[in-house]
Amino acid sequence: MLKYYHAEPAANSLKSIIPLHEKALPFESIYVDLHKFEQHSEWFVAINPEGQVPVLDHDGTIITHTTVINEYLEDVFPDTPLRPRDAIGAARMRYWNKFVDEHVMNYVSMHGWHRMVGVIARNIQSGEFEQLMERIPLPDQRKKWQTARSGFSEADLAHATEKIIYAVDKVEAQLHKTRWIAGDAYTLADINFYSMCGMMVERMFPEMEIATRCPKLVEWRERMNARPAVAKALAGEDRTAPGLRTFTGHAR
Repeated sequence: MLKYYHAEPAANSLKSIIPLHEKALPFESIYVDLHKFEQHSEWFVAINPEGQVPVLDHDGTIITHTTVINEYLEDVFPDTPLRPRDAIGAARMRYWNKFVDEHVMNYVSMHGWHRMVGVIARNIQSGEFEQLMERIPLPDQRKKWQTARSGFSEADLAHATEKIIYAVDKVEAQLHKTRWIAGDAYTLADINFYSMCGMMVERMFPEMEIATRCPKLVEWRERMNARPAVAKALAGEDRTAPGLRTFTGHAR
């Protein structure tokens, strides 16, 4: 039995729910309300001591971190493969996953935290905010909440934007060579970049003029949107306040 603990269908939560649907795996969907800080509650920290979503529970075995979850699903459920079965193809996929994890995710996340989580954090009374911070297991995550409350610096946000521009240009160049990011086959690398950046880059950064700048990226995104598993994943529950939905999915 698979259980998937997740928040809104975006970013980290979306990244592993798409493979579950692509593989047509039956699973129990368990929503964790980040706006109520359920990820730091006793019941959830008992499942994942780091207090972060998503989490995969496979017959009592707990798997955390989306790239690890997705590789686990490939190992345990190899039918409908999303990882190339040849060594070179798998290496290329892992290269792109590493690139997205290290050079895309945190920088898109910073903008999401600045614009969305900052609003949430500033609406919490001081005494209550300090109490909530004490419940966050990871020191870095605690610091991130505190920074979101005060606001990320313009220099840090500008640096994050530069990294995102570099990433979209790099993916655009690759898509001029191959149909999918890691080659001619659809893989976890496509799911990773789509979830972390590709599905929302125009909404978050309209000044980049992605339609003009990256036509191949736009074509690729339309192919992603047309996949039934992606549409099914995106149709999941979303309790984010309407005014914040542009930036949902980055609070963990």
